[in-house]
Amino acid sequence: MSNVAVVTGGASGIGKAISEKLAASGKSVALLDMNGDLGQQTTKELHAAGFKASAYQVDITDVAALAATRQRIVSDLGTPNVVVNCAGWSVIEPFLKTDATFWKKAIDVNLMGTIATTRTFLDDLISAGGGSIVNVASDAGRVGSTGEVVYSAAKGGVMAFTKALAREMARNQIRVNCVCPGPTATPMLLVQDQQRIDALTKAVPMRRLAQPSDIANAVEFFASPASSYITGQILSVSGGLTMAG
Repeated sequence: MSNVAVVTGGASGIGKAISEKLAASGKSVALLDMNGDLGQQTTKELHAAGFKASAYQVDITDVAALAATRQRIVSDLGTPNVVVNCAGWSVIEPFLKTDATFWKKAIDVNLMGTIATTRTFLDDLISAGGGSIVNVASDAGRVGSTGEVVYSAAKGGVMAFTKALAREMARNQIRVNCVCPGPTATPMLLVQDQQRIDALTKAVPMRRLAQPSDIANAVEFFASPASSYITGQILSVSGGLTMAG
């Protein structure tokens, strides 16, 4: 049986924590990341821990490059039965200060990249007899986030994509679920000024930022047989910051 997991954005932040968690659970992990050096470094760390992983430098908005990468993964590791769409991009900026180039990148990376990666590997999951797709969106897509207007729209699209695809793929025994992190201590957030970080922390009922491992725990659940009867669901991991139904 296939035991290969593809993780986009798998070399740093939440993606790295997911790669580590899935590798520790016994999966062979294919790390897809724009940063080739970080990908190689994360792979070395996983190998040192006794886990199986390979890194692939690829732009998930490039469909042809994704197809070529998919061929390499199947050759190197085998047919994937888990796909985790974690790669994302955001810069906190008021909507009035953004332009069409900014909007396109936010939508291409966060939404179109998720769609393209999923389609690239979907036939493999079908041929494997089933599997799990886990999309990492954001609570910004559930409730909106000041300074992340287009990012919020893209992540909202990821959630809708998750639900619709789950309906289509259930007959193929492919589960599709979505994890929505709240404020998380990643390089993307920690570059913000301390006042903003303190305000976010104070707003969380549990009075702390999420750690990448908190998000990885939820992703591992959806990727594992423990969630074998769960599909089309959106799970916030936010310390109680958002409790929308």
